[in-house]
Amino acid sequence: MTDLVDLARGALHAQPFSMLLGTELMQIGTRDLTLCLPIRDELRQQYGFVHGGVISYLADNALTFAGALALGPRVVTVEYKINYLRPAVNGTLVARAELVYAGRGHATCQCSVFVIDGDKERLIAIAQGTINRVGDGGDGGDGGEGAASREAAHP
Repeated sequence: MTDLVDLARGALHAQPFSMLLGTELMQIGTRDLTLCLPIRDELRQQYGFVHGGVISYLADNALTFAGALALGPRVVTVEYKINYLRPAVNGTLVARAELVYAGRGHATCQCSVFVIDGDKERLIAIAQGTINRVGDGGDGGDGGEGAASREAAHP
């Protein structure tokens, strides 16, 4: 399991945007993982809540990492849906994602995003997405607009 943890942490640290935000890998299993992101002022919108784009990013990244557990490291998110349930203000965002289904080239994953503030944990968003394996070729591997249009494969 240590090799998987090291590989996942390496993939996360290779993402400049994730490092800019301060995202950390907290836990990884064979079908699930947890990412966290401490809340700070720069991540808030004008009303003092964590910006929805930050929450969406964390869910997207967790979904993709979960898909990589079945498909390998060269994967991209091709679609996802997120429901925001309540705002987050203080504490740490925690995204727990799990692999629901894996086929040969794609996986379906689900993610719950929580905010932990002190000893309180509250569910703030849920997401589900489809993750595709990227081919070894330079065009993104799927021959279509989906994965090839993404800036870079992640995790």
